[in-house]
Amino acid sequence: MYRMLNFISKQPLRLTRVFARLLALITYRTSLAKVAQVASLNIHIALSERTAQEKQDIIKQAIQHELTSYFEFFNVWGASNEKNLQRIHHIEGEHLFKDALAKQKGVILIVPHFGTWEIMNAWFSQYTNMTIMYKPIKNKDADIFVRRARSRENATLVPTDECGIRQIFKALKSGGTTVILPDHTPHTGGEMVDYFGVPLASSHLTAKLIQKTKATALFLYAIRNNNAGFDLYIQAMPDEIYACNGSQGTKIIHQQIEALIQKYPEHYHWSYKRFKAHPNLHNIYDIAPHDALSKVEQVRLENQSPQ
Repeated sequence: MYRMLNFISKQPLRLTRVFARLLALITYRTSLAKVAQVASLNIHIALSERTAQEKQDIIKQAIQHELTSYFEFFNVWGASNEKNLQRIHHIEGEHLFKDALAKQKGVILIVPHFGTWEIMNAWFSQYTNMTIMYKPIKNKDADIFVRRARSRENATLVPTDECGIRQIFKALKSGGTTVILPDHTPHTGGEMVDYFGVPLASSHLTAKLIQKTKATALFLYAIRNNNAGFDLYIQAMPDEIYACNGSQGTKIIHQQIEALIQKYPEHYHWSYKRFKAHPNLHNIYDIAPHDALSKVEQVRLENQSPQ
């Protein structure tokens, strides 16, 4: 397995993208893969205001982009930092990151499941030590491959538990940097926060880290371009996130993600079963799409009704 992953990672990026597009076409045409079914339902939920044709076009493109990203991850992990830096062709908002570093009060990089986010580590690791949560992969060889790739980029990998959170807190207090992917469902607990008009169990970790440490929060994403490379975007978070509570801060983060998705819906990774994180929606990925959408709409209507 390790040798196979290493072989895949060494293939030219253009070839990787061509293979991924072919696989995506098969996945879309057959509609057999679970990733296609989940992506389709999520897009119909989140982008309900789009026309039927628009949604179908987004589904097709999103499957292609997401599968391409998975293959690109291996390509990024198998390449040297120098090679990956060459692949970043444009950076927008670079001054925001460098200004944040100059304050020496810590930096929190908020990265949604969008585009090929792994390419960004090479650039940021030039300037700062990063402390990143890492959940071991079940396959031992795959875990070794990914762990080695991420660790070489001036990063300290910490567990996804209270111990890891304490290490991140300490790193931020020392002026370090952490990267958090916030658009997921917590394993336990979590408060209900709106996401595309649907209240979902959500983690307040990112918002609370921002509020407790006063580290600068930046919103990041990377989009592939047509020249075998990527463009990196760095944006400031709204000032309100530093002074509100955890629930309000999480809602602000959700709003940032929603705005990005509305702008580039085809680049978001739609295969995650995010919308089941509501007591009345736990089974929506196991029932007919029409019934699932009806249940979601009912939850939306209840959420909009005056309490």
